[in-house]
Amino acid sequence: MANVYSLDGLLVFGLLFVCTCAYFRKVPRLKTWLLSEKRGVWGVFYKAAVIGTRLHAAVAISCIVMAFYVLFIK
Repeated sequence: MANVYSLDGLLVFGLLFVCTCAYFRKVPRLKTWLLSEKRGVWGVFYKAAVIGTRLHAAVAISCIVMAFYVLFIK
């Protein structure tokens, strides 16, 4: 039986979340609606967007590595 919560699943979710929030930061309407709060629950979206834009090279490389892992190794 497969584990419901696995480390690679959490890593994929985290990478997709950071990439999605970084994309939302580039769209003006979504930036004002979703990323305006810097504290609280909605602040998680802002912080993920900041991580995605500041570390875009590392995030892109880790997305490629994770995609290779999920498609060919797992």
